[in-house]
Amino acid sequence: MTVRGCGVTNLPAPLADWFAAKAWTPRRHQLEMLAASRAGRSALLVAPTGSGKTMAGFLPSLVDLVENPREGLHTLYVSPLKALAVDVRRNLLTPIEDMGLDIAVETRTGDTPSDRKARQRVRPPQILLTTPESLSLLLSYPDSAALFAGLRTIIIDEVHAFATGKRGDLLALSMARLGTLAPELRRVALSATVADPDAYRGWLSGDGDYESVELVHGDSGAPPRIDIVIPQGRIPWAGHSGRYAAEQVMAEIETHRTTIVFCNTRSLAELIFQDLWKVNAMSLPIGIHHGSLSKEARRKVEEAMASGRLRALVATASLDLGVDWGDVDLVIQMGAPKGASRLLQRIGRANHRLDEPSEAVLVPGNRFEYLEGRAALDAIEAGELDNEPFRPGSIDVLAQHVMAVACAGPFRAEELLAEINRAAPYATLTAEQFDRVLNYIANGGYALKAYEKFRRLTRTADGAWRLSHPSYAVQHRLNAGIIVEAPMLDVRFKNGRSLGKVEEGFGTSLAPGDCFFFMGLALEVLKIDLTDLVVRATSKPARIPTYGGARMPISTHLAERVRHFLHEPAEWARFPADVREWLEMQARRSRLPAPDELLVETFSREKRHYMVLYSFEGWNAHQSLGMLLTRRMESQGLVPMGFVASDYALACWSVEPVVDPASLFSAEILEEEFVEWVEGSALLKRAFREVAVIGGLVERQHPGKKKSGRQVTFSTDLIYDVLRRYEPDHLLLDAAWADARAKMTDVGRLSGLIERAAERIVHVPLERVSPLAVPVLVLIGRETVAQGVADDVLLIEAEALAAEAMREG
Repeated sequence: MTVRGCGVTNLPAPLADWFAAKAWTPRRHQLEMLAASRAGRSALLVAPTGSGKTMAGFLPSLVDLVENPREGLHTLYVSPLKALAVDVRRNLLTPIEDMGLDIAVETRTGDTPSDRKARQRVRPPQILLTTPESLSLLLSYPDSAALFAGLRTIIIDEVHAFATGKRGDLLALSMARLGTLAPELRRVALSATVADPDAYRGWLSGDGDYESVELVHGDSGAPPRIDIVIPQGRIPWAGHSGRYAAEQVMAEIETHRTTIVFCNTRSLAELIFQDLWKVNAMSLPIGIHHGSLSKEARRKVEEAMASGRLRALVATASLDLGVDWGDVDLVIQMGAPKGASRLLQRIGRANHRLDEPSEAVLVPGNRFEYLEGRAALDAIEAGELDNEPFRPGSIDVLAQHVMAVACAGPFRAEELLAEINRAAPYATLTAEQFDRVLNYIANGGYALKAYEKFRRLTRTADGAWRLSHPSYAVQHRLNAGIIVEAPMLDVRFKNGRSLGKVEEGFGTSLAPGDCFFFMGLALEVLKIDLTDLVVRATSKPARIPTYGGARMPISTHLAERVRHFLHEPAEWARFPADVREWLEMQARRSRLPAPDELLVETFSREKRHYMVLYSFEGWNAHQSLGMLLTRRMESQGLVPMGFVASDYALACWSVEPVVDPASLFSAEILEEEFVEWVEGSALLKRAFREVAVIGGLVERQHPGKKKSGRQVTFSTDLIYDVLRRYEPDHLLLDAAWADARAKMTDVGRLSGLIERAAERIVHVPLERVSPLAVPVLVLIGRETVAQGVADDVLLIEAEALAAEAMREG
């Protein structure tokens, strides 16, 4: 169904006059979103960056508040990023003030002061901008029913960024709750990069009925202009950061108004920031922004960008969604993009206008990354985006939500289950599964029920469930959240001023007197304790903090395109000469795999026997397979010495040669050995730590006291060991297994890889290293080094290895 017939003359006078004063005409999709609202329908808007998606989302709310003025919360806007909520508020306030409308707009995130949060619950603005976690916390208060009773619209921005993950699960549950408190609530979602709109419409509807959600498409914008940096005509053999191009990146910054330099990791952002300053001959103002900086530092940089005081900003994913700084005219991507959708989002930050092309530059770290970058450009040109599939909702998230509902007041199990079933990820949740969740919250499970601290729910005489004690509500609000980062240490000056956080593993590797770079500053360590790293500024030589975080594997879609490149020499004419030479020599010396083949090369070098396979299934899947293959090699007496993985290939080396690679692959490697390996590794413990924190089993904070990362890890490891021994089918162990399979091992892609090996494995024995093997072999001994730190060494080693690989004869 398409709702039409809403023209500019249908706008209230203040809005019509504002458009006229700007000499603007509302875009078709903006008016269609207004028409859908007047018809009482929820809607998904898929429109390119710069097309006015934000105004399209808010226009119905502004119209309704002009035509029907009222106090109280009218519209809730949910974004995946704090920075985006702040940016939207800034951009929304301007037209509201221009029109002279009496409409209050406020943000509520983890950065919002507590006194303002308390006031918002009593006297809320008409429009509140928040995040999934802050919305869930709002719903945990007893006054939430009154707060949300008059809510008319919820707007979910950049819905593709989190709908398919745990934050999407939490938001879906919160929307189901809001649907109970405000039955007339309309749901609106916005995105520029949705590959499967019907799947998102089904998620948005809550009951899977995608036809109940209006689909509105925006007009196509000007195609982006994207270049790939080719330094002195050569693409490096190795490296992941693109640091070799610092001078070229600085030259681009010098010739543009404002540039955002995107990096895939926080460590790389710190490195690139330092590299750019070293070649910043004009002393242009450059900032840095990532999630480990303090909120004061982030806000300061965001305000500087918004006011045009910076010429460049080095950033991570903390800024790649929706933030609209009108003066940005160039985006630079350092390293491989990992997905066409992610690259398109980042490119859209430049020339944030529909009728002007966004300008971007890719800086590949090595030759495989060049192919990946070219694949991403082709996908964008063809309008093909990465499709992240939906999956059943996570049980640890459900447990957190049920606890939030209990904090708001007593509930009846059957009523809450019916409500939860109206959240798309939990539509098939059964009464039996729900009872397991309730019993877990009520007593911690069989192995933990003797402990008072786990008895959070009590059954009343009339069959309802309530909190066992009000203190559990305080604990829930202190600890609730979906994002569980690695254990961190606060970085602060002696006077108490906070700079942000570094990972505990890095912080505890330091000693007083050591120096490191952070937030663009060289810092010297004065003192380290359980939660703090006390520092002072210094001019001494420094190193870069490392952040583990989640690796972004190459998307399945881009991997397929790279396989196609390898098998189609007709494509090579578009590549730089050295990339063509690389592929041509590989074809002569060995083989280039067909898209459905698994190429395995074996060769000897320096008294080691190597096996390299090229599957392009991403680092997680290759890392998992490396562990499994070396175990099998051990059982076959091959004496494996190690392995190294990239997004594109896996290399194993051993004392004895692999003569028959096919014997290492079979179905039971996943059915039996995978389970044995995961259970014996630290993977399951790491996954359990996350679900235990999300599910409320282990607390990160107590009133006035915060646990260190080591304390949290010790607590989760202790409980993990108890449950593995006494209750191996515990709810959270099941949830940890699901996470380990899906995220840490990428078992879906691993399964496809093994299946392909069983059917189309091609073994090529060689006398020496092949050209295709060079980028992965140079990682040996460097895989535990912070990304980018060892690039100079890698380049030297790669050239020597490449000379051997490219030699004729």
